[in-house]
Amino acid sequence: MRSFSLILKQFSRSFVLVASFAICGLSAYAQGDAAKGEALFKTKCTTCHKIDQRVIGPALGTVVTSETDDKWLIKWIENNQALIAAKDPKALKIYNEYNQSAMTVFGDLSDADAANIIAYVRADWKTMQTAKPVAGAPGAAPVESGPSDLVIFGLICVIVLAFVIILVLNRVIGTLERLLLKRQGLELEEEEVEVAVVPVDRLLLAKKLIKNKKFVFFVIICGTIAMGSWSWVTLWNTNVHTGYQPVQPIKFPHDMHAGVMKIDCQYCHSGAYKSKNASIPSLNVCMNCHKMVKTESPEIHKIYDALGYDTQTQKYDTTKARPIQWIRIHNLPDFAYFNHSQHVKVAGLKCQTCHGPVQTMKEVYQYSPLTMKWCIQCHKRTDVNMKGNAYYENMIQVHDLIKQGKHVTAAAMGGIECGKCHY
Repeated sequence: MRSFSLILKQFSRSFVLVASFAICGLSAYAQGDAAKGEALFKTKCTTCHKIDQRVIGPALGTVVTSETDDKWLIKWIENNQALIAAKDPKALKIYNEYNQSAMTVFGDLSDADAANIIAYVRADWKTMQTAKPVAGAPGAAPVESGPSDLVIFGLICVIVLAFVIILVLNRVIGTLERLLLKRQGLELEEEEVEVAVVPVDRLLLAKKLIKNKKFVFFVIICGTIAMGSWSWVTLWNTNVHTGYQPVQPIKFPHDMHAGVMKIDCQYCHSGAYKSKNASIPSLNVCMNCHKMVKTESPEIHKIYDALGYDTQTQKYDTTKARPIQWIRIHNLPDFAYFNHSQHVKVAGLKCQTCHGPVQTMKEVYQYSPLTMKWCIQCHKRTDVNMKGNAYYENMIQVHDLIKQGKHVTAAAMGGIECGKCHY
């Protein structure tokens, strides 16, 4: 009895010690104000981060939930360069994972400000996870997909269960029929059939099954469910080309140009800022660098051949020039109108918002589904920043004139912009 009390005493001490560590671990989370953190997050973080998906930086929701050391997170938010310079293993891992792209140093943020941002990200991430449907796809920008594995396995289980129930009911019905005949004195003599000796006539079995109305009905139901599921998946994924990555006539490494060299996307795709289309850069843009850089590369020589450029004389022969047959990757339906300048210049979106982390892509592929649902969800969660935006300031002035009952022309509403008619 004494030994039992000693064991109980040691166990209680261990339990108290573990509970103390657990309480300390829980208190290690940043006790911040989520409301204040939301304002800071929208001001400081939304350029490169989203809570539920990777943009330029990682999805912060998964980062703050997987990282339990909030003191380290606060140091990283305030001055990530100091951690990298100190050879911190976590900091170096993130730095190398994102092609050594330096995060902005926020020296103006206090520890309390950083804790507020962390609290907001955790609260918003928890809300997203709570509101997420059980069978929905993970992530903030839900990717278009067909029925989930859970639904498919559920249908299979229902079909198997129905088949078992039909077999059991048939056996019960047969037993009840024999009992009824026995009571009526019409008991049938059962013939003993040796399965090992007398082979089963497969054709006869098939004929019996075809005559069995329950079995035929069950087959029809299963076939209808299977064909319906196949049709649903096929129609759901029609014209959804997520991951589409064609082989281009020239291998252009975006991870080298946009990632390592940090060339701005609009240096090549200059139309994104001022036009409906982002535009494919002309080969002359390539020649701004590659007239001297990497001249020995076979891929660069494809550019020379297309331009009729002679590396020895450094002259162009227009008779040998021919266009490069690039293969289009992102292709919206003809009935869908999308204006790059409206999103890039007016809304201030980064290219990565729609095209994904192109700075890490060896070859570009379609990152987003580009479906109507995907666009609508983005429009629902994207805040409109009207401060300092000439377009929205003009709209505010127009609405003020309308409220005052003053004369307003279509031109004031943007009616003479080129894109209104020429798209």
